[in-house]
Amino acid sequence: MNVLGGVRILDLSQNMAGPYCTQILADLGADVLKIEPPGGDPARAWGPPFWGDVGALFMSVNRNKRSAVLDLKTEDASSVLWDLIGSADVFLQALRPGAIERLGFSEAEVRARRPELIYVSISAYGDSGPRRDLAGYDPLLQAYSGLAANTGHPDAPPARAGTSVIDLGTGMWGALAILAALRSRDRSGVGSHVQLSLLDTALGFMAYHLTGYLASGIAPERSGTALGLICPYQAFPTRDGSLMIAAANDGIFSRLCAALDLGEMGNDPRFADNPSRVSHRGQVVAAISARTATFDTAALFDLMRRHGVPCAPIHTVPEVVADPQVASTGMLRQA
Repeated sequence: MNVLGGVRILDLSQNMAGPYCTQILADLGADVLKIEPPGGDPARAWGPPFWGDVGALFMSVNRNKRSAVLDLKTEDASSVLWDLIGSADVFLQALRPGAIERLGFSEAEVRARRPELIYVSISAYGDSGPRRDLAGYDPLLQAYSGLAANTGHPDAPPARAGTSVIDLGTGMWGALAILAALRSRDRSGVGSHVQLSLLDTALGFMAYHLTGYLASGIAPERSGTALGLICPYQAFPTRDGSLMIAAANDGIFSRLCAALDLGEMGNDPRFADNPSRVSHRGQVVAAISARTATFDTAALFDLMRRHGVPCAPIHTVPEVVADPQVASTGMLRQA
């Protein structure tokens, strides 16, 4: 796809959020030049696992880019970067607070020379407030935003989500914002300052938890594979593992009860709608678990499919890679 052909992006970011943002734009056809410090982006060494001598994480967020090393603390390198800025459409930086200003490439300085440039700043906590000067990484913001406190099982400590959701989410928001800024410049001829923070992304991902607390005054709790707002909506035990089942409305719940020969529960007024089932979660989960535990996972999966009940096996990464449905998407390709 080459919808951004002709758009030039200077990417001074490291680690994950900024690189993922510019990788999305590179995949859309933008010419991305990644500016790395002497020694390279530290994420190159984040491993094992490695792909060759480069960390697999680095490889996952830096495809379709060119790269150059500049020591921006030197006058010659600064001169080179100014030359590159002269032909760029987007300038993205995610340096520690105050660092870009000390190097002489603040938003005010850069856009004074190139008012049509789209200048992108990524920070941990935003550009105001008592923590604005702090650096941050994905797990720190998962912790700070309440996400970690709501991840994991009730009888276990808070947990980090299994992937870097805050970094990846910030990268996606950044790509969307840059596309909007390019569209705005098409109309006005003037660039803009796009400001992103990991905290904003994290709070956005906590939306229904925060809204629920503000509405009820009740703090959400960790619930393992379940979702406190819906029941039944979680992994259920089988003889050889477990199966994720999502009975997200009354019709699906009725079909689930029929499939498991739980007709009496499907007709019980205590379980007539989702709020009632949430209120009686313990009874609902116990009754369903007692039935699902008599099936092998594959047999239960087949039974749910035949009755129109949404479900999914809990795959390991090797199982994902070998899965025929995953293969059909084209998302995993041989280089």
